[in-house]
Parts: sequence; structure tokens; C-alpha cells
Amino acid sequence: QEPSNKRVKPLSRVTSLASLIPPVRATPLKRFSQTLQRSISFRSDSRPDLLSPRPWSRNVPPANTKRRDSKLWSETFDVCVNHMLTSKEIKRQEAIFELSQGEEDLIEDLKLAKKAYHDPMLKLSIMTEQELNQIFGTLDSLIPLHEDLLRRLQEVRKPDGSTEHVGHILVGWLPCLNSYDSYCSNQVAAKALLDHKKQDHRVQDFLQRCLESPFSRKLDLWNFLDIPRSRLVKYPLLLREILRHTPNDHSDQQHLEEAIHIIQGIVAEINIKTGESECQYYKERLIYLEEGQRDSLIDNSRVVCCHGELKNNRGVKLHVFLFEEVLVITRAITHNEQLCYQLYRQPIPVRELVLEDLQDGEVRLGGSIRGAFSNNERIKNFFRVSFKSGSQSQSHSLQANDSFNKQQWLNCIRQAKEKVTCAGKVGMLNSEQRFLLSPNGSRVPRGETTLEQMDQSDCESDCSMDTSEISVDCERMEQTNSCENEKQIETNV
Repeated sequence: QEPSNKRVKPLSRVTSLASLIPPVRATPLKRFSQTLQRSISFRSDSRPDLLSPRPWSRNVPPANTKRRDSKLWSETFDVCVNHMLTSKEIKRQEAIFELSQGEEDLIEDLKLAKKAYHDPMLKLSIMTEQELNQIFGTLDSLIPLHEDLLRRLQEVRKPDGSTEHVGHILVGWLPCLNSYDSYCSNQVAAKALLDHKKQDHRVQDFLQRCLESPFSRKLDLWNFLDIPRSRLVKYPLLLREILRHTPNDHSDQQHLEEAIHIIQGIVAEINIKTGESECQYYKERLIYLEEGQRDSLIDNSRVVCCHGELKNNRGVKLHVFLFEEVLVITRAITHNEQLCYQLYRQPIPVRELVLEDLQDGEVRLGGSIRGAFSNNERIKNFFRVSFKSGSQSQSHSLQANDSFNKQQWLNCIRQAKEKVTCAGKVGMLNSEQRFLLSPNGSRVPRGETTLEQMDQSDCESDCSMDTSEISVDCERMEQTNSCENEKQIETNV
């Protein structure tokens, strides 16, 4: 037995992560990391020592964070070649190289997310396999997809590093991005589940240690999971940049224009499907206190125009959803360990909604004493939505976080009202155009104006016209005959 007064230097808990996570080479792109939002450290109330300074590691310097340096084509390959090219051609090669380098960095990030997050959490049973499949979605299927494009771009690269044609490669490869619709549509549910799992101390502890490790580059797990979506919307910009520096007489010009058209269609289609998936997700989490709160306008909605947290004039936090044709005011609650939204008031149809932009200081906070002692910040950024239909009426003074957020809400509501109004006018025109006025004054449905019906209407109109003319002629003949007889009688007398 060792003496009890022997000093033992405890090991640092952060360094133990290296034994769990295999080393991953990371030489990413600086521009990518700048566009992504820095993650926020999550503190645990029950584990205050997690982020507190450890006495045995105070003098230890912090771990060096790996960073990605920007790589330029002119700095990567032979400088002598650059003197033989025009400035426009050099810019074109830079844009093509940026496309290729971005694919390489994306592949490394996707592999990093799997090796450093997915596999360790599954091996340590921090999350179940079903939960990880929900959070990571079809991430594995995206890796070979981008490896294929990187291989094609490297094959057409000349020994001096220049690339002559890329348009035909992009035209053949871009349709593969249709597989992104399932990944992007799953992101809303994945983000919600990840935020919920962060309440678990084991998950929070693991993610925090990864965030402190050099390989993460100070990026949270969700930053890595969101990189494919941000890469997808960046393709049109990259292709336009290549096209902008491509001469008009270049054989790549037509292929690049076709590639831009393809990617724009793919992004638009995925955007629609993602919006529908988001709308369906929130509709499934609405909780109705009574059956009368259900509205067909909610059930028929396919898009959430905007949603977010607002406060009323009494300081109550509300979560407001603006669907295509209805405004729904809810309160966020936890139901069956899931974040749900309980309806606060009856849904308000956008068509009958009245919107008012309130000036700062115009709203009076709930209670005269509270309003008298409130500061100026608490009476700013308010707007009012009201609704009245028969005996039903509502009025809500809602406060946004700042003036920019308030203006966004005002713009979204106005656009929704304009869209509903225009759709109503078009519907009235279509309903009127669905009917034709028949010769006898009745309304005939436009869709039923077949050749037989047109023949029938012609026959009816001809018969009616002939009958009326015959009757008029008979009356005129009788009148002329009676006048001649009277004249003849007068003459005889």
C-alpha cells in the first residue's frame, strides 16, 4: 500500500478525447468557415465544473485550433505558367480551382462529421442509432456524390494545373444533386432533435469537448451538418463566376449556361420541398385546446411564410406562425418531451387581418403602474394585428426583438395579404369566365360549351327569332287590312 500523503497529478480530461476519436486530417477552406455561424457554448447548471478552470491545467497553454487557409490557383501551381495567360484567363482558372477546392473541403468536413461525431456517439451509446440516423440523415450518401465530381475535375486538369473545359462535366453531374431533397427536408426535424438531446448531460458534455478540441475549428456539430445545404446554394454563384470570366467564343460557354439553368431548377425545387417539410413539421406540433380552434386554412397550408417569438403588451412570450392564409398565435410548451405549440387564440385569416404599424411609445404596457415605470426599450418595436368577423374579434399588440425583426414581420404579413387578395381577384375572374351568357339570358358553364350545345343554342335562337318575326308580320297585315276596309267603307258612303 502506498502512503496516503503521496501526491498524484490528475490527468486532464480533455486529452482523453484523443483516444476516442481517430485523427482526421483537416485542411479546409477559410471562406467556408467565415460564412458559417460560430456555435454557442452550452453550459450545464448541474455540471458547473465543466467549463470552470481546472487547477492542474491553469499553466497549460490552450490547444491550437486548426484553421483553413485560403488556397489560390496561382499560388498552388507553377508561377511561370501564369505569365503566359491573360488576367481574365487567370481569374477563370481561379474560379475553377475554387470549385474543385470547395469539393475537397466539403468531403473532408462530411467525413469529419461521421468519424468525430456520429461513430463515437454510437460506440459510447450517447445516442441511439435511431436518433443518430434522424440527426445525420442521408449524410453518408453525399460523400461519394462529391467524390465523383472531384475525381472528374482532377482528371481534366492538365499537368500545369490549368483546366480547359468544365461545362460538360457539370452538365452531366449536377442532376445527381436531386438526392439533396431528402437531406434538406430532414434538417428541420434534425435540428429540433439535436437541440432537445443537448439537454442530456452526456450529449452536452461530448459536444462541448469536441468544440474545445482542435479538429472542430470552433464549429459546432450543427455547423458541420449544415455545410451541405450552404454548399448547394453556393453552386449557382460559383458557376456564374466561371462563366463571367469565360470568353464568348469559348466552347465552354454554352455548357456553363446550361449548367446554371440546371442548378437553379434543382435549388428551386429543393427549396419548395424543404418549405413543405418545414410547414408539415410545425403543423404536426400544434396543440388545440378545443376542436373549434381547428381551421382548414391551417390544414391546407404548404408553406410557413415566417415564424418566431414575439411578446404581447403584457410581456407574455408567444410563438407566432404566419402560414399562407392564416396567422396562428401560440405558446411554446413541452409535451411528451417534445417542443410543441399550444394555440393561444383563435387563428386569424390573413384576408380579414388588419395590420397596424405602431410608433415607439404608442403602446401602453399591461397595468398602469407597470407602464408608468417602464423604460423606453420596453415600449419599442410594436405592431398590432386585429380581426373582426360578426361577434368574433381579436386585437394583439406584438413586440419584436428589434426594429429589423419588426420590419420583417410587417413585410411578410403585407406580402401575404397582397397574395391572398390577388388570388381572390383571380378566383372571381375565373368564376365569372366559367359562365357564358346564352341568347335567352341564362348563364351556361364555360366548360360545357361543346359543339352540340352551341348547335342547340343556335337552333333555339333561330326558332325564337323566326317566331317573333312571323307574329309581328301577322299583326302588321291585320292592321293594314282593317285600315283599307275602313277607307273603302268611307269611300262608298
